[in-house]
Amino acid sequence: MPVITGAQYIDRINKLQSEVWIDGKKVTGNISEHPAFKGIMKSQAHLYDLQNDEKLKDVMTYTSPTTGETVGLSFLMPKTKEDLAKKRKMVQQWARESNGMMGRSPDYMNTTLMTLAASAHLLEGEENCFPENIKAYYEYVRENDLCLTHTFIEPQVDRGFQFWEDSTEPIAAKIVDRTKKGLIVKGARLLATQGGITDEMLLVSVGKPYDDESGFAFSIPSNTKGLRFICRESFVVGDSPFDYPLSSRYEEMDTIVVFDNVLVPWNRVFFYDNLDVSYSYLGQSSFQPFALHQVLSRQIVKTEFMLGIVQSIIETINISGYQHVQEKATEIIVALETLKALIIKSEVEAKRNESGLMQPDFSTLKVAINIFPKVYPRFTEIVQLLGASGLVSIPTKNAFQSPIKKDLDQYLQSAAHNAEDRVKLFRLAWDATMSSFGTRQTLYERFFFGDPIRIAMALYHEYDKQPYVEIVKKKLEN
Repeated sequence: MPVITGAQYIDRINKLQSEVWIDGKKVTGNISEHPAFKGIMKSQAHLYDLQNDEKLKDVMTYTSPTTGETVGLSFLMPKTKEDLAKKRKMVQQWARESNGMMGRSPDYMNTTLMTLAASAHLLEGEENCFPENIKAYYEYVRENDLCLTHTFIEPQVDRGFQFWEDSTEPIAAKIVDRTKKGLIVKGARLLATQGGITDEMLLVSVGKPYDDESGFAFSIPSNTKGLRFICRESFVVGDSPFDYPLSSRYEEMDTIVVFDNVLVPWNRVFFYDNLDVSYSYLGQSSFQPFALHQVLSRQIVKTEFMLGIVQSIIETINISGYQHVQEKATEIIVALETLKALIIKSEVEAKRNESGLMQPDFSTLKVAINIFPKVYPRFTEIVQLLGASGLVSIPTKNAFQSPIKKDLDQYLQSAAHNAEDRVKLFRLAWDATMSSFGTRQTLYERFFFGDPIRIAMALYHEYDKQPYVEIVKKKLEN
């Protein structure tokens, strides 16, 4: 089938009736009508509709190599540098609809699945590995334009170096049985963003030493029997686009995934009981460079948005003449242009990898992922420093429709805007940086690809520094 519409996405998710719990209550009825999910599902539906826009057809889609149908371009296996540029433009087209605030829009997982399928050869000939399953699954998701979530993280019980789970009942999800029909999995995983509002879920577990049951990879529908999504508190406070311009639309929700003796059919298993493979597959596959390319494409859009907020505040309250204000705005400009340069460099220096894909330069992208977790929290700080008390004096839309409107119009006006427009801007800045939604965005970007210290260590160890050492040696020999 060709790319789906937004209405088809919403209808499909509603019909799944996946088991989702929020605030101790099970979601019943159409999940798209629940206050915690209706905004994000409507926003996600809009993304699917863009794929059907004739004006954007060449940007958003391509022709399936197996069926000839029109499919999402985020599934494309790039063979040329031009293909990489197309993927970037597609990601940024979707990202601009949310100003980069949707970190788990479908293109992220579509890209992830594409890389895993392209790297299926790493599973060939290995014990308890099924490369044909992951290739078939990639085609199935692509041809049906399915929406995925994923979980790669275990519960934070004990993060000590020597922690060994010693519980009569599994805490971290693990294989507890192998049957004729498939694997039986019990336990939990963390941080399935958009859990419960996607068609399916992909799980990759790296595993623990001497614990074969902890290393596996598979996919299952979100409504699989025994699968539960337990939500954190919703950051949707209200659905007014004036009062909550971002959280009402883009609150993706993060969930704990509970496996209560879940059956994973054999045709959905990619590997199991093979710790060597579970340790190496993600690292040796092309997952990281292509995922980082998608992530950086979105983060550039998000940086553009933050610069827009900062400059709008500057103009609204007329503070552009101050040197410290110019310096702060310039910080974001420098970050934006640096990130844009890095993604172009990664494409210019792309090379064909063992899977036959045109892979963006990994070292360049690792530099970018070391930069963004540091600069994004600074962006939010700059907004707070420049907005100051204006980020507190933000009455609601209802206040402007009440008897006190005259007071608000008089005392909350700005150099460039009337009171209502000024407050609308400052509520946007507050929702981006200070609301529960905004602070979650900051935490999300800090740890998007893991612990920033470990990311820095990996770059240090993997980066070829020897040519620069030789420069120094030659100088010392003179």
